[in-house]
Amino acid sequence: MFKIQGSSQTRSPFRTRRGQFRQIPPSPHLSIYILHSPKPFFLLLLSRTLDLDPGILSRSSILNILQNLKLKPSYLSLSELKRKKMGEVKDNEYEEELVDFEDDDPKALDSASAKPVSDSAKRGYVGIHSSGFRDFLLKPELLRAIVDSGFEHPSEVQHECIPQAILGMDVICQAKSGMGKTAVFVLSSLQQIEPVAGQVAALVLCHTRELAYQICHEFERFSTYLPDIRVAVFYGGVNIRIHKDMLKNECPHIVVGTPGRILALARDKDLGLKNVRHFILDECDKMLESLDMRRDVQEIFKMTPHDKQVMMFSATLSKEIRPVCKKFMQEPMEIYVDDETKLTLHGLVQHYILLKEAEKNRKLNDLLDALDFNQVVIFVKSVTRAAELNKLLTECNFPSICIHSGMAQEERLKRYKNFKEGQSRILVATDLVGRGIDIERVNIVINYDMPDSADTYLHRVGRAGRFGTKGLAITFVSSTSDSDVLNQVQSRFEVDIKELPEQIDTSTYMPS
Repeated sequence: MFKIQGSSQTRSPFRTRRGQFRQIPPSPHLSIYILHSPKPFFLLLLSRTLDLDPGILSRSSILNILQNLKLKPSYLSLSELKRKKMGEVKDNEYEEELVDFEDDDPKALDSASAKPVSDSAKRGYVGIHSSGFRDFLLKPELLRAIVDSGFEHPSEVQHECIPQAILGMDVICQAKSGMGKTAVFVLSSLQQIEPVAGQVAALVLCHTRELAYQICHEFERFSTYLPDIRVAVFYGGVNIRIHKDMLKNECPHIVVGTPGRILALARDKDLGLKNVRHFILDECDKMLESLDMRRDVQEIFKMTPHDKQVMMFSATLSKEIRPVCKKFMQEPMEIYVDDETKLTLHGLVQHYILLKEAEKNRKLNDLLDALDFNQVVIFVKSVTRAAELNKLLTECNFPSICIHSGMAQEERLKRYKNFKEGQSRILVATDLVGRGIDIERVNIVINYDMPDSADTYLHRVGRAGRFGTKGLAITFVSSTSDSDVLNQVQSRFEVDIKELPEQIDTSTYMPS
């Protein structure tokens, strides 16, 4: 499903304990990379010829393996390791590669000799296919927060990205909506950050205030048991003096915000970026396609150190914008969905309804009466239509709320928070909440007005069926231009969207 570039063909830099980079030459057969760190000691095995999955091992596991194979702890001979573990191999069949092994803790080897490795442990030491977040060797505090959040298994994109991201590699990632891209940069940043008072270690930029608020919430959720790490969010619409006072009194270690406000604070020297180690763009295409926003991002980027990790994420990443992303990076690992057709969402039932413009209100009322839903988002094309439709629904005894760019920032965030917490079940919105917003109980999206492009359609309907769960998307088609966009969606993503039947099986879109 994924195309990974740059992970085994190029030299991969890893920091040593002394803050230097260790360059290990690539092998066309089997490569091994060792990361020296005060934290867990990682071994990453990658193979092109043996078809191994990427895997990571703890320091103690490495020592146990070395002891069991009777290898010296100073070196790891891959050809010998394969002979012992993968079956008999001729001595010169594969190229041998030796890597230094620094011993931080002499006691570890003693414990290894006292406790032999079991057969099952030996069988699983290479090519671990992550069945749970524990396989990533995250901090115990992060694992505890993950359990509290109810997550058991990483998604495909998390399985591909997190092992590389926690090693400090630059990452470009395109994956469909709802597959946990946010957790990739949140967890990998929290794993690496060692908080220092008064220093910003991670900077996350996104294009809307609502998305910034949500990302900040995710950092707070996963850092529950990391009390020394502080997170703050900064965006326009709030008096800048409040933000300046916040930075002066209690500088956060992780800053999330929109480019305009972040740049203003940095220019005024209120926000120091000289210690940033992680530079992250969420929905990066939206920011880099807009020339004004791209200029802001570039200016902010230049204020950060040259030596840092850069990660960029989006559900839609055109081939034209990818070279722009790479200009911010050094030999990034690239994860793209092989084919745009795979961007359509698993578990999401999609239908359309042919009708006249004057029939939309009646049909919407009928749908809300007939369908079972946890929460529903209704998308319209303008601020005026959002306010009018919200008023109409309220008068028809459908207690809805609306969010659009025409209202005060504090009111927008208040309504968004109420909807996310389940206090309201129906949300009328413009495309302001069409990207990145993650509300897990939403299982129906209704396009009251057709979006203007196939990309916008994908982002809108992605609000339902998050993380592979069930969902239903219904689109009103009332004009020739609406039909054209629907045809573009079906052609580009190779999906057959059928007309809504008179009866629809609730089990196809309601989680069991």
